[in-house]
Amino acid sequence: MKQDLIVILDLGSTQNTVVAREIRSMGVYSEIHPHDITVEELRAIPNVKGIILNGGENRIVDGQAVEIRPELYDLGYPMVSIDYPQSKCATQLAGLPDREKLKKFLFEDCKAEANWNMKNFIEDQVELIRSQVGDRKVLLALSGGVDSSVVAAMLIRAIGQRLVCVHVNHGLMRKNESESVVKVFRDELHANLIYVDASERFLGKLENVSDPEQKRKIIGGEFIRVFEEEARKLEGIDFLGQGTIYPDIIESGTKTAKMVKSHHNVGGLPEDLKFELVEPLKQLFKDEVRACGVELGLPHDMVYRQPFPGPGLGVRCLGAITRDRLEAVRESDAILREEFARAGLDRKVWQYFTVVPDFKSVGMKNNARVFEYMVIIRAINTADAMTASVEKVDWDVLERITERILAEVGNVNRVCYDMSPKPPATIEFE
Repeated sequence: MKQDLIVILDLGSTQNTVVAREIRSMGVYSEIHPHDITVEELRAIPNVKGIILNGGENRIVDGQAVEIRPELYDLGYPMVSIDYPQSKCATQLAGLPDREKLKKFLFEDCKAEANWNMKNFIEDQVELIRSQVGDRKVLLALSGGVDSSVVAAMLIRAIGQRLVCVHVNHGLMRKNESESVVKVFRDELHANLIYVDASERFLGKLENVSDPEQKRKIIGGEFIRVFEEEARKLEGIDFLGQGTIYPDIIESGTKTAKMVKSHHNVGGLPEDLKFELVEPLKQLFKDEVRACGVELGLPHDMVYRQPFPGPGLGVRCLGAITRDRLEAVRESDAILREEFARAGLDRKVWQYFTVVPDFKSVGMKNNARVFEYMVIIRAINTADAMTASVEKVDWDVLERITERILAEVGNVNRVCYDMSPKPPATIEFE
């Protein structure tokens, strides 16, 4: 392993990501792990140089204070405790340490080297993938989004043709999305790609389902079933590759933090999963994933393309999915993307999309009363997907988008712009 590592144990802190990113900014790789990690699990992590016990306001769970396993104190790793009264560490800080104290812990107490960079990260992950997979095959859920594309490139570097990519069109893709995925990965990158059109299957399972968590779980579970079916047609498939990143894990809930929303690749996985997971990006934030993609040599347009949730337009067609509203989301999203590109906003704004809620409002068309849906536009900027600010789009651009949506998208009579940052809102609506 090329990188030294600091382990952050989550003992109820709401600042785990702040600490992790601060450590990485100093050139040392850091990972966040649950408080109840075992000795065996900790020893299995290569190049651990020190441990941070990161307590906080969520350290009481179900009436009991969370604690690390006592035997971890005897392993000999340098430790520092933050806001964790039960700690037996010699060094405790009342709150988050300032940069100089953290630097002293990393480089004097832990003797860590500042060798965290994307080149070393990729080499380490390739080594870990080869060790985990051996001479067997990996089935990768390839949506064509940034995360799965970067994972695909990393897995191709690690195991070559033993990677089998499966792209599932669940009927919830953006306009021309599946066609683009096939063109790029099969025709241009020559990936071992299987295309599955399961549109009717997914839409049938989602009929009359309005609860967002249930929708996500249905979509995630059905994805796995499709992959299992494809794997049975092949030989030696024991692993499932996924583009899970750290914000997915945080928002899906941890042992000390409540769920914001489950992600299909975390909270939506079935309990009887027959694959072992390969998730080399699960400790990275979105900006780091993009940097990883650049280092792997992926095209700029692919690395910096619009983020797209695994459940697709299913979480942008609010409430129970209907085909007319799904089409309204798809067409309005295409218009938004076209006009943002025309205005030069496609390279400035981190994420932008449209949403169609499951209620109607009164309007006027052709001098007659109509009762139709609204389209909500959302455009936000963020570095790590943990917080987000709203893009202040020029009024002329918004007017042009509005005019096109009202003229070109059926069954829509109103367009709104979402002004809510994250928090208190999330990036997506569901």
